[in-house]
Amino acid sequence: MSERIDVQVRPGRDGDLTALTDIYNHYIRETSITFDVVPFTAEQRRPWLLSHPEDGPHRLMVAQFPGPSGRILGYATSSPFRPKAAYATSVETTIYLAPDAGGRGIGTRLYEALFAALADEGVHRAYAGVTLPNAASLRLHERFDFRPIGVYEEVGHKFGAYHDVAWFEKRLG
Repeated sequence: MSERIDVQVRPGRDGDLTALTDIYNHYIRETSITFDVVPFTAEQRRPWLLSHPEDGPHRLMVAQFPGPSGRILGYATSSPFRPKAAYATSVETTIYLAPDAGGRGIGTRLYEALFAALADEGVHRAYAGVTLPNAASLRLHERFDFRPIGVYEEVGHKFGAYHDVAWFEKRLG
């Protein structure tokens, strides 16, 4: 593990869009962690950004070096779990870090802020899908009391290989 660093965690905003898109595009181009296969422009990602307001159950939390011009190091989101109304009290969570930001406690800080923001939002369950293998993500989700609930075997095909996705659940309410 690398040395822990001081970061500021705050709600995402419009000015973050390019940096957030760059972080996500790294995972599209270089990993099977996301099953998107074509990188996005910032404008293509704008609807995603706008779907995570500063209040409500669907949040975007951003970690950056302290100060107004600090580099963005990662983000965490809570998004709709499924589109049907009966799923409204469930969210799907995710974290993406800048490629050089792992192992420094940033994911932990992001999830702490995200779950604190969700505490009064009527969210009953959080779910997370983790493409395997991904030891760092598994450790993070275990640390936050997510429990394994199943594996979709060979559900995604990227970079010429099939990939499993492990699913986790966290009780919130």
